[in-house]
Amino acid sequence: MPDYMFQLESRLSPEQRAAMVRIQELAAESEANLYLVGGAVRDVVSGMSIRDLDFTIEGNPSRILRELEKGGAKLTKEDESLRSAELVLAGEVDASISAAREDIYARPGAKPDTRFSTIMEDLRRRDFSINAIAISLNPNSRGLLLDPTNGLADLERHEIRALSIHSFTNQPVRLLRALRYAARMGFKMESRTAEWFNLALERKLQETISAEDAGGELRQVAREEKPAAILKAWESHALLEVVNPTLQKRHPDYEAINRIFRVREDMVSSGLRPRLFAPVTVAILGRLKDSERKAALSRMSFPSSELRSVQDVEPEALKIVKLLSGPKTASARDAYAFLEKAPLDLLAYILAESNNGKAVSKIKSYFSKWKPIRQALPGVVTELELLGMERGSKFDKVVEDFFQLQLLGRARKPEDHAKILRKLAGIKEPPKKVEEKKKPEKPKKKGEPGYKQEQAAAAGGPVTPPKIQPHRMAPGKSSPAPTSKPKPKPKKK
Repeated sequence: MPDYMFQLESRLSPEQRAAMVRIQELAAESEANLYLVGGAVRDVVSGMSIRDLDFTIEGNPSRILRELEKGGAKLTKEDESLRSAELVLAGEVDASISAAREDIYARPGAKPDTRFSTIMEDLRRRDFSINAIAISLNPNSRGLLLDPTNGLADLERHEIRALSIHSFTNQPVRLLRALRYAARMGFKMESRTAEWFNLALERKLQETISAEDAGGELRQVAREEKPAAILKAWESHALLEVVNPTLQKRHPDYEAINRIFRVREDMVSSGLRPRLFAPVTVAILGRLKDSERKAALSRMSFPSSELRSVQDVEPEALKIVKLLSGPKTASARDAYAFLEKAPLDLLAYILAESNNGKAVSKIKSYFSKWKPIRQALPGVVTELELLGMERGSKFDKVVEDFFQLQLLGRARKPEDHAKILRKLAGIKEPPKKVEEKKKPEKPKKKGEPGYKQEQAAAAGGPVTPPKIQPHRMAPGKSSPAPTSKPKPKPKKK
């Protein structure tokens, strides 16, 4: 049996793992059962990157939400009637927390009555089987997988399967959602689901999708890794008209979307995780006139903070470009200090859309040169400690001064680090060891051993080794017997 908890924890980023641990602690304090549900579980099982964390709690999550807010979390959307909220946690982690519930329909398509319930009922009320999977985060059942609608099998078959014949009738926005999941994951609709989907389009159910629901789906598209593929799928089924009729006629600006995502790939490869909702939304609506864009955004019922961020992309990006082109950021030091505080999404937008060479060059230097230098400073800190300097304000100043030198192109070679750090810290060089000079050997006199070799070496000729002296036996020792007897001398007559 797969260890889903191990798979989950090994796939989460450090920030996501810390967020999950904190929510588990708060749920335990509230004595409420907590589950990770929906997209996060689907992404773990299917091997995709985990974009956000969706939690369901059996009970009221309001106390957990308030505690998270105290810790710095930002609520982007809250529905008190459904006891659900979307929020951004520390480390820019997207999450949602909602109470387990079931939806009861008096008739297909009617507004449902909501009743707070158990996790199993909550999973059965969902849109598609691949979203109706949960992992328990409770101490007594931690890591237990809950799959009452057999969503794992659909993930293996790469199919999108609706959980009810009335799925699209009850919530027509699922027409947009089904295509979004299919385009994102490269799945197809299960045969019956495809039939229900086409029947819903024939009945014009898409015309009953509310502007708020359509806006919510567009918000999700702007956070996707393949927004162009999803928009084209919507467009092929004439569903962009639901989002905005003018957008269906003018088409999204696919070239601008692709430019943004090329920049995003470069940023991700550098270890950054930019949130590009606002620039991508601007790119999607790029072919609309200003008045048409404003009308489209106001109709979609975006949360006020997100609406403001989309409207501010272009004017705020122009301000950044102007500053990067001026004298205030002429030096690498000043440019780095300014860019360190600039929002990543606006920098991505400038890289994708700006023709200002100075601004673009500085932003590229920031990502490719200056930021990696900054990230390597812990090694410099270790070197300074090894030189014997104690941590403190002066220590921090030396490190910062060293970094500024590196921004100017100096102190880049590792072999120069110690010398420059000593100079900045006022640490004297250790005294050098004086080596004793060897006295030249006196030339050998004629007749002394080695004289001939010395003369030959001086003349540049071949050096002949000294003759090996015959071995003399010690007194009292007999020499080895000869191998042949000597011939006897002839006797004199």
